[in-house]
Amino acid sequence: MKKALLIIDRGSREPEVREELEIICSIVKAKGGYHYTDYCFLEVLPPFIEEGIKKCQDDGVDVITVMPYFLYPGTKLKDSVRQSAIISKIQKLNLVIAKPLSYHPMMTELVIDRINSLKKEKDIRYSDLECDILLIGHGSSDKNARIAFEYTINSLRPFYRTVKFCFLELDKPNIQDGIKNMVENKPKVIILMPYFLHKGAHMKRDVIIDVNEALKKYQFKNVFMTSHLGVDQKLVDLLIERAREVEEKRQLIHTQT
Repeated sequence: MKKALLIIDRGSREPEVREELEIICSIVKAKGGYHYTDYCFLEVLPPFIEEGIKKCQDDGVDVITVMPYFLYPGTKLKDSVRQSAIISKIQKLNLVIAKPLSYHPMMTELVIDRINSLKKEKDIRYSDLECDILLIGHGSSDKNARIAFEYTINSLRPFYRTVKFCFLELDKPNIQDGIKNMVENKPKVIILMPYFLHKGAHMKRDVIIDVNEALKKYQFKNVFMTSHLGVDQKLVDLLIERAREVEEKRQLIHTQT
């Protein structure tokens, strides 16, 4: 049986996003044993979902696993699932949809890895329990997205002096208020973690601008920022795990019927 895995990303015009997705697809294909892997976008620019599914069909696959590549169960995730389900129903496809990346301990590990890499790179010698961590999320109007983000925040709190969060847009506290709250806590060092999958426009410009404006206002110097999540073997493993979950469930149902 020929299997395909199709990643649905939100979409971006930044070339780095496509580069990251291409690398991830390549690793998933090799490690996950898929005949075909590719990505498509929910919005912004093609290939969109319908085209992504068609490419899978054109490659002669028997079954398609759709992976909504989102950190939160918010509006964008729901849109991607809905569009995929509608196409599958109309065309009567052998297609299943995996869970997103949220609510998994691997996300906690990824954040800790980014912080550890930064501490080593910048020779930050404070212990973890002396470090104040601020995660910067995108933000969403969907309360379920915030709840999922807070789940990751809470899982990190036992490891550091303070772990707080803020948002780039659509929710509060914003970045300026987030940094203000950190400074008021009289930290020795503040480590910022941009909780973004890709090096898109938000990572390259928007987050940097807001952070610099806040630091200028609150005059705290001992601040460092980790890299975004990007391409990581643990992310690939999580992606494959989510795909396996829904594929095994499909197989079980098929066996029972």
